Amino acid sequence: MTNPVLTYRGTIYPWNCDHMGHMNVMWYVGKFDEATWHLIASAGLTAKRMRAEGFGMAAVEQRIEYKRELFAGDLISIRSWFQEVREKALLFAHEMINDETQEVAARTFLTGVCLDTKTRKARPLPADVRERIVITPAEVAPAQDSGPPRKQGA
Repeated sequence: MTNPVLTYRGTIYPWNCDHMGHMNVMWYVGKFDEATWHLIASAGLTAKRMRAEGFGMAAVEQRIEYKRELFAGDLISIRSWFQEVREKALLFAHEMINDETQEVAARTFLTGVCLDTKTRKARPLPADVRERIVITPAEVAPAQDSGPPRKQGA
């Protein structure tokens, strides 16, 4: 599951833009968050399942690279992929693409930890989720300027 998958499509609205006329940073985070829900659901981590089984996912680290400006009216897509699966955490990435130019507008790298919702402590990811996210060294995700390595973790 390291190959990029489409996890979001949308439009930049005027209220997403700041005094400079381009999309404000707060909206990048929101759109990447929406894409995250689609990505983790594809691995079996649906909101319904997490509620039923008493666990959740919490972002503990996020780094964003802003590459190109986006303006009101721009159509965007987000492609996402898993970079690493660990016992209690997932490392994954998203690329926001300007659909008209096909340029990467932004890229983010995240670490999410599986938490027990009662104790608020890290717990192992469900085994079936770890099994679904098979990462092999031969797989190649989109080219990038920087970011964490893509490998199977312990």
